[in-house]
Amino acid sequence: MVLFGPPQHPNHPLTDPMLNTESPSTRHTELDLYATADLVSALVEDQVHAVDAVRSAGAELARAVDAAVPRMQQGGRLIYAGAGTSGRLGVLDSVELYPTFSWPHDRAIGLLAGGADAMFTAVEGAEDDATQGARDMQAVHVAANDVVLLLAASGATPYVMGALQAARSAGALTVGFANNPHAPVTQQADIGITLDTGSEVISGSTRLKAGSAQKMALNAFSSALMVRLNKVYGNLMVDLKATNAKLVRRAVALTMHATGCDEALARATLLACDHHVKVAVVAITCGVDIATARARLAAAGDSVRRALDLA
Repeated sequence: MVLFGPPQHPNHPLTDPMLNTESPSTRHTELDLYATADLVSALVEDQVHAVDAVRSAGAELARAVDAAVPRMQQGGRLIYAGAGTSGRLGVLDSVELYPTFSWPHDRAIGLLAGGADAMFTAVEGAEDDATQGARDMQAVHVAANDVVLLLAASGATPYVMGALQAARSAGALTVGFANNPHAPVTQQADIGITLDTGSEVISGSTRLKAGSAQKMALNAFSSALMVRLNKVYGNLMVDLKATNAKLVRRAVALTMHATGCDEALARATLLACDHHVKVAVVAITCGVDIATARARLAAAGDSVRRALDLA
C-alpha cells in the first residue's frame, strides 16, 4: 500500500499526509542499523506513549461507561466495529467478556471488515467499503439500547464510518475511538475517545503503539462497565465462567479469598452452584443454602456486596 504517494482511494484517510499516525517519525531514523538489543528497546520504549494517550482519555472513557450502563441494564448489547488491527482488537475484547464476566455471547458482537476470515488473513479493500459497514451493522439488528464501539486508528476508515451512520440511525449509543485528533469517527459519534499516540517508530505501522492504546482503552471501558454491572466484588472476578480446569481452580481461589473458608468447603459449595463464585460467596458468608443465596443476589440486583448487606 502506498502511504505517501498519489491518492488511490479519494477521501480515504491514508491519503492525508497530516495524520499523526501516518507521519514518519523523526526519532530512530536509522532503526534498521540498530543492534538487536537497541532495536527492541526502542520499540518497547515507544509504548509508553500509548499509556499516556489512554490516561489522557480517561474522562471520556468514564463518560462512555456511565452512558453505557443503563443501556446494558435494559438488555442492550456491545457491538464492536473495525478493520484490520483495530477490528481484531474489538473482536478480542468481545470474546473475552464471556469467560471473564459471564457476559452472554449474543450480547458482545464483533464486526470486522472482510468478515471472519479477516481475523486471520488481510482482506484487501474491505476497510474501504462504507456500504458494507452499514450492511454489517444492520444485519445484527442494531437497536436503541445497544452500545456501538467504532474503532479506527486513522479515525476515518470508510467501513467504520458506514457502521457509525447505521448505528446512529438506529438510535444506538455510539462511541468512536481514533488515534488522531479531530477525526471524523470521534466527532460524529455520541462520545469521541481520542488516543493521540502520534507517529510510530516504524512509520505508519499502527499495530504498534496505536494498537496498544486501543487495546488498553477497550480493556478499561469494558472492565469498568462490568464492575458497574456488579460483575466484580471488591476487586475479585466473581462472575467468571469456569469453562476449563484453570478457571475452576481460579473460582476456588477466589471463593476462598472472599470468604476465608478452606478449600474443601469452597469446592463443595462451588460444585453445588455450577461454579458460580457469586453464589458461593453469599452462601458461605451468610451460612445459607444455594437457593437462598441466589434469591438474595436477585433481590440485590446481582450485587454480592448488597446481597451480604441483606443478611
